[in-house]
Amino acid sequence: MSNVDNLITFGFGFQSKVIAALLTDIKFLEQSFDILHTEYFESIANQWLVDIIRSYYEKYKKVPTLDVFKVSLADVNDDIKRATIIDSLRAVTNQYGSTDLPYAKERFLDFGRNQELKKAILKSVEFIERGEYDAVKQEIDRASKAGTSREIGMIYKESLDKRISDTMRNVVETPWPVVTEIMDGGLGKGELGVIMAGPGVGKTWCLALIGAWSVLNNKNVLHYTLELAEEQIGLRYDAYYSGFATNEIKYHKDEVQKKLDTLKGNIIVKWYPTKTAGVNTIVAHMQRAMTLGFQPDLVIVDYADLLKGYMHHGEAKKRFELENIYEELRGTAGEFQVPIWTATQANRSSLEEDIIGAGMVAEAFSKIMIADFVMSLSRKTTDKIMNTGRVHIIKNRFGPDGLTFPSSMNASNGNIQIFEESGFDGTKTTLKMKTEGDVTKQFIKKALNEMDVKSKLKSVDDMG
Repeated sequence: MSNVDNLITFGFGFQSKVIAALLTDIKFLEQSFDILHTEYFESIANQWLVDIIRSYYEKYKKVPTLDVFKVSLADVNDDIKRATIIDSLRAVTNQYGSTDLPYAKERFLDFGRNQELKKAILKSVEFIERGEYDAVKQEIDRASKAGTSREIGMIYKESLDKRISDTMRNVVETPWPVVTEIMDGGLGKGELGVIMAGPGVGKTWCLALIGAWSVLNNKNVLHYTLELAEEQIGLRYDAYYSGFATNEIKYHKDEVQKKLDTLKGNIIVKWYPTKTAGVNTIVAHMQRAMTLGFQPDLVIVDYADLLKGYMHHGEAKKRFELENIYEELRGTAGEFQVPIWTATQANRSSLEEDIIGAGMVAEAFSKIMIADFVMSLSRKTTDKIMNTGRVHIIKNRFGPDGLTFPSSMNASNGNIQIFEESGFDGTKTTLKMKTEGDVTKQFIKKALNEMDVKSKLKSVDDMG
């Protein structure tokens, strides 16, 4: 076989990227299966990897995991060959999440299709010599279909059951029944949920509560943080499960650990410095976690505005960057079939507003358009004193929006509750918010009086 008939001219790195794509994108594996031949690959190690991928997919219709390769390696008796395979596999996993994987997929599909056509033309010469012209047509037709997508779309008359089951979405609930209800059960696979609030209002706490609640319900959570350290996020989860304030956890280590030992799901918290990680970075980490056996049911990104975007020029640079980030994030939810929750900043004018609407989103309104569900959290200065707030449903693809719910929030342990306005707790919280201005005035007046008394006592001491 000449170099034109294999991938040697593309280089070893390209071949590693193709195998990485096969292991991280089952749709690509399905599409390329009939043009995927071991002889196209340069090294014996890569050929071995491709052979395992082909045979495993042919039998199970799934992508093999690293455990499959580990077990299969036990049958390789040649120590040198085994070491070479391990090196090749390491080179492949290092390519997970590479930004040019789409390019590698496209070039490989083109290469494979061309090879099939060349084979078909050579075979056709033999058929023509024998006068088997129907065979020529069949061979060319087969080659022209190689490497094409196997998905043709939904066959309407045959898919009622699927539509009904898809309508009843596979969802992950929120910690707040009133929100879960209007979302028709929660956030579903491939959907993007956004919490909007001003700085210091409680976005991170809300996201941590969503993650904590999911783990209580036997879900696995990937939590990406681009602001607080991993340990700080972990303490917020500790506070939710134990009821202790974050600064008290260290005094109740044994009690907290007992709570954690009862959890059925698990959490991986991963920190990236602000504006150093893009959506591709998140994707690469998700793929690595899945390769190691951690299958996420929910992904949290705290928060999307702090991800690194594509470079744009001009006044609209940041707006376009954020739009791309949110589009990619929702695309990632669809690709991995998981719900993704994130948060976004509200602008300065929202800080003392009772209700934060869509028009108060910072930088790019397109964030609202892209997301499936958006709710805002408003906590004015008086709310922070009184541990109250308002949750407003800005957008809801699954049910009603424009609704506002009273909320209570304890910022020390993240005890956030959202109430139906007409219920007992909702009525009590709403009444509390209506009178909180008077209470705050009394609080300030009392503080000023105490300061005045102290000042007078100090004057007396000075005179004495």
